[in-house]
Amino acid sequence: MPARVRFRAFSAYLQQRFGGPVRKLSLNAGFTCPNRDGTISETGCVYCDPDTFSPHPGPDAPPIIHQLRAGIEAGHRRGVKQFLAYFQSYTNTYAPAAKLRDVYDTIRAFPEIKGLAIGTRPDCVDAGVLEVVSAFAPEYEVWLEYGLQSIHAETLFRINRGHGPDAFFMAVELTRQHPGIKICAHVILGLPGESPEMERETARAVARLRLEGVKFHPLHVVSHTPLARDFAHGRYAPLSREAYAERVVRFLEQLWPETVIQRLTADCPDERLVAPKWLLDKNAVLREIQERMEKEDTWQGKCYQA
Repeated sequence: MPARVRFRAFSAYLQQRFGGPVRKLSLNAGFTCPNRDGTISETGCVYCDPDTFSPHPGPDAPPIIHQLRAGIEAGHRRGVKQFLAYFQSYTNTYAPAAKLRDVYDTIRAFPEIKGLAIGTRPDCVDAGVLEVVSAFAPEYEVWLEYGLQSIHAETLFRINRGHGPDAFFMAVELTRQHPGIKICAHVILGLPGESPEMERETARAVARLRLEGVKFHPLHVVSHTPLARDFAHGRYAPLSREAYAERVVRFLEQLWPETVIQRLTADCPDERLVAPKWLLDKNAVLREIQERMEKEDTWQGKCYQA
């Protein structure tokens, strides 16, 4: 008997939506962030170094069209024929609408690209930005990925997020005026001062919104960040792999069953990862979550309340 499906995985959603495997191409469009360029602060969130999750780190990334071509060619060698263009590095709506349109329009040169995903901050969208993004919805699968992290104001202040939880709820409300745009919330588990119950409160708030997607990230310590200094001085300790899996499961139980789970853990280059080292064994993290759900016979949405 096949194992029970315990959560709604993004890979399965894409397979069903497009009739075959779809690869997400991570892109660096050369944007910056208001929490780094001095608009809000110059230091960014305490845990963040965008170069650790960018396939083309630094300000001198190749032109987008070259990044797309290289990613598609690499996918073809693996037998993948369909792609999502994912503008990932920094804040990808942090520019005038005309510039955003020019950047996103690059995907139109590649018929293999079936979707557009844009990572951003909830305080960096407005009506003009959303008009630009929604213009792609008739032809593409369109996702806006908002960094929520937590609904708790004290936590967002502690991590120097530069906005409060209301920014996220306002961004969702604005985005909902464009039905062609799907929303994915990024949440981080193990944030300083966050209890398991606080995380479940975030889960319940997200569930009430019935968002199309959620991404999970374990808080990890990257070198040369404020969090790395806190870790070195004993002011922060990351979750164990077992504790992280437990918190993911409890979060999943609260979610709307139809929400697509885009990611359950995170990546970081070995040479930049300070802690926890279990992050490097992604398959072990995924097994831990799956095995815990099977052992407890639980599933996404088990505790969901409309």
